[in-house]
This record gives sequence, C-alpha cells and structure tokens, in this order.
Amino acid sequence: MATGESGRRPRVMIIGGGFAGTHAARALAKLPVDVTLVDRRNHFTFQPLLYQVGLAVLSPADIASPLRTMLRSSAHTEVLMDEATGFDLEQRSVRFRSGAEMSYDYLMLATGATHSYFGHDAWEPLAPGLKTVEDAIEIRRRILLAFELAEREMLERGTHPPLNFVIIGGGPTGVELAGAICDITRRFMLHDFRHIDPATSRVILIEGEKHVLANYPEDLSVKAEEQLRALGVEVHTGMRVTDVKPAYVVAGGQRIESAVTLWAAGVQASPLGKLLGVPTDKRGCVIVNATLNPQGHPEIFVCGDLAHVEEKGRLIPGVAQPAMQMGDHIARMIGADLNRQPRPPFHYFDKGDLATIGRLAAVGDVKWPFKGHLSGFPAWVTWLVVHIYFLIGFRNRLAVLSQWIWSYFTFSYGVRLIYGSQALPGWTDKDGVEINPGAEEHDLIASGAHVEISSKTAAAD
Repeated sequence: MATGESGRRPRVMIIGGGFAGTHAARALAKLPVDVTLVDRRNHFTFQPLLYQVGLAVLSPADIASPLRTMLRSSAHTEVLMDEATGFDLEQRSVRFRSGAEMSYDYLMLATGATHSYFGHDAWEPLAPGLKTVEDAIEIRRRILLAFELAEREMLERGTHPPLNFVIIGGGPTGVELAGAICDITRRFMLHDFRHIDPATSRVILIEGEKHVLANYPEDLSVKAEEQLRALGVEVHTGMRVTDVKPAYVVAGGQRIESAVTLWAAGVQASPLGKLLGVPTDKRGCVIVNATLNPQGHPEIFVCGDLAHVEEKGRLIPGVAQPAMQMGDHIARMIGADLNRQPRPPFHYFDKGDLATIGRLAAVGDVKWPFKGHLSGFPAWVTWLVVHIYFLIGFRNRLAVLSQWIWSYFTFSYGVRLIYGSQALPGWTDKDGVEINPGAEEHDLIASGAHVEISSKTAAAD
C-alpha cells in the first residue's frame, strides 16, 4: 500500500507540529520515506507548562522549540509553515491557505483541539482560554495589568474595583491556573506595590461537577480541593456559569465580580477533522479504528486530541501522553506496510496523571513504574521531574530548572512583561468611562499589537 511509483519513496504528510506530529516525524526519520511536516506556527509548544508562561513564571522561549531545529538531523524531513484548508481524498492531496496543493501517500492529522464555549462564542473575548503561546501572553497581560490598573486607580482615586480572578473550569488547567495565581499574589508580589495589597485579591474557581479534577480518582480530587483551599483559592463545585460579562460572571444564580476571567471549562477538536468528510463525534473528533484510521481510509491516520479512540470501552484521553504514543505507533505501522506485514493495533500505555496545584502542592495518579496515589510534596517533586524530563532540548530543561530553583528560594518571578493594550474588559478610567475592548480589539491584543482605546475614552483622558 502507498508505495507510489517504482523506486519512489512514499510521501508522509503530517499536519500539526504538536506532541503527536513531532514524535511521528522523528520516528519516521528512520524509515525509507519522505516526510513533510506542516504547521501554521514555526515552533513546537510544550503545552503542560503554558500556564507558567501565563503566570509570568517562564518565558515563551523556555517551553517552545523551532520545528526546523528539532527535525534538522533528518535529511528526508522538511518543515513548511502553512495551514491546511481542505482535502481531496480521491486524489490524495491537501490544499493550503497559501494556495499550494501537495500530494501524499500517507496523511497524518494531529492538529489538536481548541476552546469550546458551549455555544457562547461571545464569551471568548471576555474569558480567554489557554492553548497557545499567544493565549498565555494574553493571560499574562490581563493578570499583570489588573494589578497595574488597581495601583493606578488607588493612587488617583483612592479606590479600585475588586481584584477578583475567576477561573471557569476545575480540570487540570483550571486548577493549575488558580493555584499559581494564589502563589504570585500571596508570595511573589507582596513588596512590589505601594498603594495596593496583592494578597487581598480573591481567586475563585468555578466547577460544574461535584469535584475539581473530575476525571481523577475521588480521593485525589478531594485532596486537590483541600490543597487549593489551603492556598487561598475559593472553590465552588456543582455550580454552572450561565453568563460572562466584562466585569463579572453569573454562576449558580449569583453575580461574581471579576477583574480577570479565564476559561478552562471545555475543549473541542480542531475544525480540520470535519473537513475530511468522515464520521466525527459531538466534539468534532474523528472516529478511528484500532490502527488510528477513519473508516475506509487506511492511508489516513488521525491522532492526539483530534482522534476519537476507544480501548476496552473507554475513550483514550486527549492529553500529551497518548498523543506521543500515537505518533510513535504510526511510524511503526507505516514501517509494517513497507515490510508487507500486518499493522499492529494501537494500545495506550497509561502511566498515570499529574496535576500541580501550587508551591509544594500537587496530586498524582501514578500507574508506572509503580501504582499509587500521591499528593502534596511527593506529587509536586514527581511533577517537576516528569516535566523537566519531557521538555524538548537541553537548553530548555536547564532554563526551566534554573528558573524554578531561583523562584523557589527568592520568591521572585522575572518575566512580568505586559505587551499590547492597557485596557481590560469592565474597567473604567478615572472619569468613569468604561474601557471595554470588543471582539475586534481583542483579536489585535491577542496578536501582541498595540491597541488604542476608543476616541471617547481618549477624549475623557
């Protein structure tokens, strides 16, 4: 299958340079195939540490690596910065935003997932999610700017709006964000301001399920909630958000004032999966078989967050661990094709789950090399070791480790840089004129561009 013309090396097209795509590209470098990896960004992002960029602990360069650098040792691998916009499955070709069209013998889709606001897309400019470096920089801008605006308002007016940080969603991302915000407000910013006390800010975590970390064993969910409360996080479980406004959210029939609102409640698959024209689930994930192929297309592989894969009656989670394993396994299956052998089915080797909550606080459901539930300091140390190990490149490992050590002993973060607009949804200037970026302005802010406030606000200033 897919051997092409006589003497020609099969072309493997990989769309997506995340965990699955980079693992597949590296493994395929050992086979007699030509590999083209396409991504709309030129870098790989270590997503488990994105929240630390958003909380000014790490720089974006600490958790991102250029794709070309990662794959430069393979003479038969090329990297293109482009975006797929459509497919011709009969002709086995991919159309790109640049206007180019390229053919393939094998196609691998690994474009991941994006935020889901459950039909309330108007909430996105008011409550950004966390999936990309751009998202992390925008979250960092909003959190740091809230303190700067409060300091300015306190000096000019003698008062400021409540410094409430509301996180919607109590999964791993929400828990990590909530704990980290508490850390920086109560430990790392205590002596930075003269007119406000950052420690008086409130961190409010809202989760619709009975417990935070609902997919973890119940005892770990309970311990995670206990550790969050010990850090100072106000945890509200069994509460659904029904509205998000510029300066507040409505949850459980209550209005909760919010200086910064962050979204960690849901994800949906990349829209690219639906362009294949094959069956998908309600999240837009492509339904695939045991060899990660959509029905009727053995030449197409789908993996990572974009794949709906069931094993032993359970859905394999869309996290980094199975994505890496899927990428490696796809290379093994293509190798089996080249050797005219049957493809081995994919089996997920679950090594467990870890979630950090804050300084010296974490929980872990460990399944390899031993089985057990960890919490507190042991889980935190395990989390540190695992994430340092899986970071790409010695330079990134050294930079992250040194920054963590420095922050641990000095209570100092060194990446508190604010880019873009000095506006936050719901905040007002000294004359009471609301500064409320609309969706168009939000897009510019997220891209790092400088955005001027409205002419009305400018005139008032």
